[in-house]
Amino acid sequence: MNINISDEHCPLRRTLEIIGGKWTMLIIFQINERTVRYGELKRCIVGISEKMLISQLKFLCDKGFVHKKSFAEIPPKVEYTLTDIGKELLPVINQLIQFGLNHKF
Repeated sequence: MNINISDEHCPLRRTLEIIGGKWTMLIIFQINERTVRYGELKRCIVGISEKMLISQLKFLCDKGFVHKKSFAEIPPKVEYTLTDIGKELLPVINQLIQFGLNHKF
């Protein structure tokens, strides 16, 4: 692969615009292969604000990485799962985890 310019057509740049956010990979990692409710995600991702988590989940749903299922109940019940595209990122995340374990910064 030969990429000469990192302009708006660069595949790395386009990918990082989606997954390069501070919380994006952590959210995807926490959802993983399971179905997760909002409250569980909020507890698992220490330091993320409610506003940011809601915003990031909406963004990931809009981009097709996460699927949101809402139930008509009171109190409202919402479940999140990864789409096939979202699941494609899990090996990348696992490699990043392994890198972090190998190189304790």
